[in-house]
Amino acid sequence: MLIDKPQWGYWCECWTENLTEGTRPVLRASFDAYSAPQADRWVAVALRTISPALDPDASEDAWEWLYDGRITTRRALVRAEACTVSVTQTGTRITWTIRPVIFLPLAHRQDIDLPACAHDFKPQQPQHTD
Repeated sequence: MLIDKPQWGYWCECWTENLTEGTRPVLRASFDAYSAPQADRWVAVALRTISPALDPDASEDAWEWLYDGRITTRRALVRAEACTVSVTQTGTRITWTIRPVIFLPLAHRQDIDLPACAHDFKPQQPQHTD
């Protein structure tokens, strides 16, 4: 989506955290959504995708959010409140966060919209060792 002025939206992230090792959470994915339905749909698609691989308790938590919690999340997003959805699978917590933001018209993710200077940088060629 091309924006030329500040626009309200939602910044979505997916984090994982190993609860048994006590390590810091790791960012796995991010997504810029321009509506509350688009933001909660990103989480819903992820939960539906992974739910068959989850243990029974985590799967139940996922489907509980999909059926009931999603409505609460959508209402909170419309009120410009941040939301978090988490499931825990055998020592790993997966957390999705959605925060209201204002997107500024800077460099875009799409190649055709990048500023001209972005094309000045060429990837390094791998060095072959024989």
